[in-house]
Amino acid sequence: MTTKTEASASFAPAQPASLGQSRRSRRRVIAGLSHLLLLGGAIVMVIPFIWMLSTSFKAPVQTFVYQPQWIPNPFVWQNYPDMWAALPFNWFVVNSLKIATLATIGQLISCSMGAFAFSVLRFRGRDTLFLILLATLMIPRQVTLIPNFILFSKIGWVGTHLPLWVPAFWGGAFGTFLLRQFYLTIPLDLAESARIDGANLFQIFSHIYLPLSKPALATLAIFTFMWTWNDLLNPLIYVSELNQLTLTVGLTLFRNQYVGKWTLMMAGAVVSILPILLVFFFAQKYFIQGIAMSGIKR
Repeated sequence: MTTKTEASASFAPAQPASLGQSRRSRRRVIAGLSHLLLLGGAIVMVIPFIWMLSTSFKAPVQTFVYQPQWIPNPFVWQNYPDMWAALPFNWFVVNSLKIATLATIGQLISCSMGAFAFSVLRFRGRDTLFLILLATLMIPRQVTLIPNFILFSKIGWVGTHLPLWVPAFWGGAFGTFLLRQFYLTIPLDLAESARIDGANLFQIFSHIYLPLSKPALATLAIFTFMWTWNDLLNPLIYVSELNQLTLTVGLTLFRNQYVGKWTLMMAGAVVSILPILLVFFFAQKYFIQGIAMSGIKR
């Protein structure tokens, strides 16, 4: 009897070990399949960008050949100077950078302050006001076009860049919600301790919450810069002078005037997305952290 008990006890750990190995192997298989799926999706997403970059260095006769050439032979570097000289693209780039930068600064300032009020301050009707703010996300953008145009025309802003970046300093529902969700992950004990030490609300906001919210601020900055840079409708409505157009409007004008010159169009498209890629790559670390942590609720 004792011998049987000892034998069964000696073989008992074998089953959990085998189960652990099978679970680990199953996780590896699932992880491998997930990575293959993500890799396939990444390849599908990057193919149009590679084709655009390749076409921007091709000769016009190589654009629609039957056997597609991914590597141009020869490289036509002259497409970029020709595109740049066709229209005042230097003004287009400067205007886009100016509007996108000012709009990003405005969103960071206004949304961070609004999010601080909705997450840290205690006042009557705070949650109701926040729900009303979130409800504005359901209003279609087209509904507000005519009222905004009438308002800006009454104050004499039509024909200038002011309607394109000044409203960013009035705040926004998406940016306020994004930063509020991040602020909720910061313990209130930090604010209470600073208040006991004599810090006012602005000092708590500037010395505690802003330094800790760099990932969320970088995320909002990337989103705002990208949306403003790619905006086509608002510049078409409020700007009419050639030297005031943005890059997106300039590319549309270029396509209408130079129909069929796809190599020059692709060169302009590469120039238009280059600043967004640079901003994303430099802030990629904070961007991923902001997306991951802004969805965590305390």
